[in-house]
Amino acid sequence: MYDKNKEIGCLHSGRCVRFRKTRVRFDGNVCAFGLKRAGVRAGWRGRFKTEWIMGKIPLLGRTLDELKEIVLELGMPKFSAGQIASWMYEKKVASVDEMTNLSLKNREKLNESYEIGCSAPVHEVRSVDGTVKYLFRTPEGNYIESVYIPDGDRATLCVSSQVGCKMNCKFCMTGKQGFADDLTASQILNQIYSLPERGTLTNIVFMGMGEPLDNLDEVLRALEVLTADYGWKWSPRRITVSSVGLRKGLERFLRSSECHLAVSLHSPFSEQRKELVPAEKAYSTAEILDVLRQYDFSKQRRLSFEYIMFKGLNDGMIYAKELVKLLRGIDCRINLIRYHSIPGVKLEGSDEETILAFRNYLTGHGLFSTVRASRGEDIFAACGMLSTAEKQSGKRLS
Repeated sequence: MYDKNKEIGCLHSGRCVRFRKTRVRFDGNVCAFGLKRAGVRAGWRGRFKTEWIMGKIPLLGRTLDELKEIVLELGMPKFSAGQIASWMYEKKVASVDEMTNLSLKNREKLNESYEIGCSAPVHEVRSVDGTVKYLFRTPEGNYIESVYIPDGDRATLCVSSQVGCKMNCKFCMTGKQGFADDLTASQILNQIYSLPERGTLTNIVFMGMGEPLDNLDEVLRALEVLTADYGWKWSPRRITVSSVGLRKGLERFLRSSECHLAVSLHSPFSEQRKELVPAEKAYSTAEILDVLRQYDFSKQRRLSFEYIMFKGLNDGMIYAKELVKLLRGIDCRINLIRYHSIPGVKLEGSDEETILAFRNYLTGHGLFSTVRASRGEDIFAACGMLSTAEKQSGKRLS
C-alpha cells in the first residue's frame, strides 16, 4: 500500500525507495512488480525498512536461504547462492562483477537489482594506545560508531546494532541521542566487512550503539552469517552480545545463539538500578536472573555482568557484598569498568584503589572479577560521543 510519508516507489524504475519497519503490503501496481523483479519475496519485504536504496538492494547480510530465494527469483541455478555466499563471506569481494564463477549473464541479472552493499567509514579517530573509532554513515544520513581495540595478539571490534537507543541509561551518551532506527544485518556486518583491520580481528562484541536485544531479528541474522559454515565460520565463543536484559529477547537469544552474553548490571539494588538503567522498571534484575538460572554456563559459553564503577554511588563494600549474595549459584564473572564521563551527567568514576579493593573482595568470595582496561580515552571513548558530536556540528572531528 502506498504511503506518501515513506515515499515507497518502484525498484525497477531506479528511484530511491524506502520501506516501513513493519511488513509492507502492496496492492495494485505501486511497486509489486519491481519487488518481484528484484527477487524480494512478500515474506521479507519489510527487511529493507531503513535503507534508501538507489535502485539496488544489498546482498551483504543475507543468509544462505535468502540468497537461494533471490537466485531462484532471478532464474539463476540454486547452487549459485552458495557461490555468492562464498564470494562475499570468504573472499569478501566489493562488487558482483568480481564473482567470476558466475556466468556473465547471471552477473548482469544480479547487478541489475543487487549490490554487495559495503560502504567504507566516513571518518576515523586514532588513539595513542592504538584504539581506532570509526564513524559510518547510514543511507538516511545518521551516524553509527565502531571501535577497533588491538591488545597484543587479540583485536576486538565493538559494533553497533541501532542508531541511537531507547534504553536511556543515565551514563550513556547514545541514550541521550534518543532512538532513530534499527540497523539491518547488512549495516551491522558492514562495520566488520569494511573495517581496514578486518583481517586481524579475533573477537567481536555487540557493545556499541543500541540495545542488541531490541533489534534481535537483525542481530540474530548477523550472528548466523558470522558463525555459519557458508558465512564467516567464526566460533560463537569469539562473539559477545551485551544487553540490559530485555526478558523476551533474552530468552530467545539464549535459545537461538551460542554466543557469549554480557548483562549490564551496574547495581545490585533494584531501586538504584532503575535510576541508572530505566529498563529495570520493566524487566527487573530478579526476572533476568530467573531466566539466566535456567541455562548452563558452566561449559564454554560465558555469562558476564558489566559493572561500571561510580565514585561514591555503587563502589562501597556493601555493594560488593550484595553482588556476591545476588549472583550466588550462577556460573559467571564480573567485569568492572572504569567510567568515561559524558557531558551533562554528574557522575564520576571510582579511583583505582577503590576499584581494585572491590575486585579483590568479589574474587576472594568466589565471584571471579576482572577490571576492564580503559582504552581510547583521548578519542571520544564513551559510546555515542563521536556520533553525537558529528550530528550536532555537522563537521568532522579530529
